[in-house]
Amino acid sequence: MKTFRRDSDEQSEAGKERIKRSAISSLKQRNYRLYFIGQIISNAGTWMQMVAQSWLVLQLSKSGSILGIVSAVQFLPMLFFGPLAGVYTDRYNKRKLLILTQSLFGIVALILGILDLSGAVALWMIFVSAALMGIINTIDMPSRQAFVIELVGREDLQNAVSLNTVVMNGARVVGPSIAGGIIYAFGVGPNFILNAISYIAVIIVLLKLDMSKLRPATRVAAKKGQLREGFRYVRSHSELAIPLLMMVIVGTLAYEFQISIPLLATTTFHKGAGSYAILTASLGFGAVIGGFLSAKYAKVSQRLLNIAAGIFGVMMLGMAGAPSYNLELLITAATGAISILFLSTANTLLQITAREEMRGRVMALYGVAFLGSTPVGAPLIGFISQHFGGRIGILVGGVATLIAAGFGTYRVSRNKAAALETVQG
Repeated sequence: MKTFRRDSDEQSEAGKERIKRSAISSLKQRNYRLYFIGQIISNAGTWMQMVAQSWLVLQLSKSGSILGIVSAVQFLPMLFFGPLAGVYTDRYNKRKLLILTQSLFGIVALILGILDLSGAVALWMIFVSAALMGIINTIDMPSRQAFVIELVGREDLQNAVSLNTVVMNGARVVGPSIAGGIIYAFGVGPNFILNAISYIAVIIVLLKLDMSKLRPATRVAAKKGQLREGFRYVRSHSELAIPLLMMVIVGTLAYEFQISIPLLATTTFHKGAGSYAILTASLGFGAVIGGFLSAKYAKVSQRLLNIAAGIFGVMMLGMAGAPSYNLELLITAATGAISILFLSTANTLLQITAREEMRGRVMALYGVAFLGSTPVGAPLIGFISQHFGGRIGILVGGVATLIAAGFGTYRVSRNKAAALETVQG
């Protein structure tokens, strides 16, 4: 009995150690540690700008529909040019592409901040700024997503992707909180300036990476037909097509929190900038928890993606029906946690499944599904929320996510049935 208990204790301790290692494994690599620190600073600045931009648009337009259109303009380039950007991501050095995009992001943010502080800002200028940010992001997103595996390798990819979501959503906690205070005390302009400065941190990190420790993907030589080749590749591999189609549905109607949350705060609960920032931070806080749990425990699979989508949809229905602001904060935090499990699982599943020379194009399509769908979803959710209330906008997203979960489950069961028939035949 004592021997059995001792063996069990040793196995338990070994299990705990494996969990501990998996939670921090990618951070043991110097290059990823540097990148991680740079992303913390940059993402905080990005969320400060997003909160400031949304608040500025609402101040100037007094319209949820206009807020949705601005968001659509920012992501429209991803919809049209995202797949083409993936071709160039596969052709060129991703580190150099990221240095270029971070520099351009900083310049646009700086100009917008100066315009606001000088009192010259107008609504059309925000539209232009949003469009420029969108064009830059078309190259930045697939490069950034595909660069992670070059930093850490396949063995630590899931951990690194999950920790990236922790960074992004930790920034969602910190960034809006800082932005809300700055807006209250000084106005929106300083948020844009601080975001411009934050990009310098990423550029410094990219310049200081140990090039000998990178695992660069083989660059694809330029030739005709590479864009069509990427589409054919995804279409012929259901293990890529299913997650991407699920992400199209969820990305279009559920991940429009930059539209639904400010309208929920202002029109449903009749709150101001501070409460809006806190509600956004609650989503981010939950996402941080979800990211850590994903980094520790998640074993990536299509089944996990389907389960995460189903729970995500249910939690959004809870957000839509919360009777009080305080309860809304709790449910929003839980929604943030499960949303990140869904997001990190889809991201990792695509990266580890895609062939190396196709990874840039596959992740560009992921960007189109996740962000490029915003030009369709943002105006729609903005219109619905403006005319029927913030709750209905979130309800639509929850129903769509449940549909995506059902679609993924159905396709997996159908593929298994087809495979069984082939074996028996």
